[in-house]
Amino acid sequence: MRALFSFLPLFRQRSAAFGLALLLSLITLLAGVALLGTSGWFITATALTSLGLGFNLFVPSSMVRGFSFIRILTRYGERLVGHNATLKLLSDLRGWLFARLFPRLPLPDRSLRHGDLVSRLTADVDALDNAFLVAIGPWVAALVLSTGMTLVLAALLPGAAMIYGPAMAAAVLAVPLGLIGLSRAAGRASIEASADMRMAVLDGVIGHADLTIMGALGTTARRFDEASAIAAGLRQRLGAYTSGAAAGVQILAALALVGSLWAGLQALDAGAVDGPVMAGLLLAVLGSFEVTSMIVRSVGKASAAIAAAERLNMLAELEPPVSEPAQPLALPRDGAIAFEDVSFGYPGLPPVLSGLSLDIAPGERIAIAGTSGSGKSTLLRLLLRLAEPQQGEIRIGGVALDRFRTADIHAHMALLSQDSPVFIDTIRNNLLIGRSDADDAQLWVALAKAQLDEHVRLLPKGLDTVVGEAGRTLSAGQARRLCLARALLSDAPVLLLDEPTDALDRDTELAFFRILAETAGGRGIILVTHAAIPEGTVDRVLTLRNGCLV
Repeated sequence: MRALFSFLPLFRQRSAAFGLALLLSLITLLAGVALLGTSGWFITATALTSLGLGFNLFVPSSMVRGFSFIRILTRYGERLVGHNATLKLLSDLRGWLFARLFPRLPLPDRSLRHGDLVSRLTADVDALDNAFLVAIGPWVAALVLSTGMTLVLAALLPGAAMIYGPAMAAAVLAVPLGLIGLSRAAGRASIEASADMRMAVLDGVIGHADLTIMGALGTTARRFDEASAIAAGLRQRLGAYTSGAAAGVQILAALALVGSLWAGLQALDAGAVDGPVMAGLLLAVLGSFEVTSMIVRSVGKASAAIAAAERLNMLAELEPPVSEPAQPLALPRDGAIAFEDVSFGYPGLPPVLSGLSLDIAPGERIAIAGTSGSGKSTLLRLLLRLAEPQQGEIRIGGVALDRFRTADIHAHMALLSQDSPVFIDTIRNNLLIGRSDADDAQLWVALAKAQLDEHVRLLPKGLDTVVGEAGRTLSAGQARRLCLARALLSDAPVLLLDEPTDALDRDTELAFFRILAETAGGRGIILVTHAAIPEGTVDRVLTLRNGCLV
């Protein structure tokens, strides 16, 4: 439960909406109980009055209609307000999680696979809606309703109150808490099994071509079948626990009803209560147990929600790969970049960079070539301070890189990599990622520099045209030029390009290099590539070999 409590600050932001939803839920339950009680009293009183003579039919019939309308309207309002608040809360939660996650990228825990991360960012967040939408509200409403009903019985039918109170307390508190304790381990295992199943699906989709070539599709399918069977078994176990708890609540409801009937008959025989009142109270007792079924259904999923909250907290509390300086310095815009005897290696692997030294003047354009795995991308990661050198130092303007804020470093350098994303959104919004305050004129200038403006002008909606998922409505070259326009739109004085022409044909590759040479202006360029670079694109070409530049 402690993991769920960590989200209370986010919950407080929507406390007004949830308070209104709780109030409407409580009114709905009270109206339902009152409707049953009034109906029982009305029908019994009418039956006991000879031909209805001398009995006012209009007041109770109006009360029945009134409680019915109140119940319908408040139920609709509670669903509308509660679901709206929950969806906004889940949106807040995703924003909070991404804000906590970005400073921790790349994740230091390399055991977190892509599929597991996707599962945490989607399914685990969605699992929390049970805690916020259908657990807390009904639980609080049930406590208020059961307390009120017990007081009413204590005033009108004291013997029934002594039976109803403990039975309702067991149904509202003991059974749900017991269900949470019993299903805790199974809920955690179910969340893990569901994550394994999603990872198996994602691995099969992403690696389908490789699996087909290696003839391993059958093995992958068997792994998915095993993962899905485990997940299904755990869900069945959780369903069995929930069904058992629901049966327990129904037994308690039956005991409360039978006990109230016995106490009511004794009170009726003693003349302490009228028959219509007793019938109304019995139906009200039966109606008050309506909320307990909602609690059991929601609490049956609470163990999974707790496990999901634990996984999200673990992700949000990972140690950042680098630490921010206590007293950051201002980063000079025209400072030279210097690598001084830098060495770096990944845990358990041989060093990637070994004693590397490099000086880059302001505005200088250099290209770094080398075979795959030689450390070219690692060099850019160190420059962006996504990791720290294990030996040596990187400086900008003569000041060590760790004296600057990471956000300032990232604003100083615009990265264009081989997998820079084109989002399923408008061209305008894809460009505004590079500079959020850019106006339309600046967007068109950036597109013109990337030689994409003519194509965009021909589109029916221009800048407001929505590109497909991953830019599939654009050609590969157009998508890459859109990413280049986004980088050029930023104010960064240094452009970092990590294999920007990967998977492009040679003609498109040459066109990209030509555009880059023409549009970079006075910006510095560090280009990492294995492609043959046309003359005039950069000032120097260096080769990374055995961890050193030659």
